[in-house]
Parts: sequence; C-alpha cells; structure tokens
Amino acid sequence: MTTEKMTTSFKYWDDCVHPLDIEALWLDPQVRTEWLDSGEIRGQKVHLSRDPDGQPFLTQTEMKAIAEIVNRRHFHSQMDVEMICAIAELESDRQVLATRYIKKTKERTFGIMQISPQISNWLFREHGYRACALEEESSILYRPFVNVYFGVAYLKWLSNFDHRLRPAEVSHEAELLGD
Repeated sequence: MTTEKMTTSFKYWDDCVHPLDIEALWLDPQVRTEWLDSGEIRGQKVHLSRDPDGQPFLTQTEMKAIAEIVNRRHFHSQMDVEMICAIAELESDRQVLATRYIKKTKERTFGIMQISPQISNWLFREHGYRACALEEESSILYRPFVNVYFGVAYLKWLSNFDHRLRPAEVSHEAELLGD
C-alpha cells in the first residue's frame, strides 16, 4: 500500500465530505468529544488527523462513526460495523489517500476500504448502488463516505455471492479458456 501523491489532498474534513456528513459526525457523541478535546470548534473547518509522515487518516472513533452512519443510512444496519472497521484497518490503516496497484488484475484500489473504480462502477451500474455519485476521476473514491459506501456495498454483494463472477473475472476466465 502506498499513498498516492497526485493532486488529491485533504487538510480538512470539509475537503472530502458533504456538509451533512460533517454534521452527522458532530452528532456522534464520541466524535464530538474527540474533536472538541483536540481543539476543534463546531461551525469551523475540522482538521483531518495526520500520521507521522503527514498523511491524513481517520481515527478509530471517526472510522467507527462513518461505518455506523453509512450502514444505518444505506444498508438498514444489516452489516457488521466492527467488520467494516477491521477491513479498513487491514486494507489501509485508515489512511484516506491510500492506494494500491494489484499486478494480477492491473487495477488500482483507493481509500480506506481499498475500492477499485471498476468495482464501484460495476456496483453502481449493475447492482443499483447509486446513493453516491461516481465521477470520471477516480479520486472520488478517496472521500471517506463514498469509499465506505462502495466498500460496504461490495461486502454485501460478497455476503450474498452465489458463485457469480464479476465482469473482470468473466473476461479473464474467457482469456484463460481461449475464448
């Protein structure tokens, strides 16, 4: 995993989330306490936490709140919030700008849940996950609420998986079979 050094840069939560999402985070008692304890003031821009290398990351409290908000808002609380948080921890160490290149599939994955543009577009097109708009620019996947939304949508699809292949797997399988 690396952090992509392109034009995407977030200093404040306001740079990467909708104002209603910031409000939802302020309404979470643990996030509110964490932010107030670190000197943030409601109604002003909230700073993203930084790791020792200066890269933005989510605290465990923020990650859990986002997972709960997305799960409640879009998935009727059907998914396990602790599992969502654990996957974010394993995939990106909760680093907002994390990216990975997967040699086998020649895909890049982005953000805290490490979602590829191919997967998010597939979920959007084929499975009706349209609560978050996608853009041509894959940097939209760095936005925490968007990333978690598509990450949870993919987890939900995987939990209902019944040996159906994703489009990339179908074309790869056809290549292997010589079709």
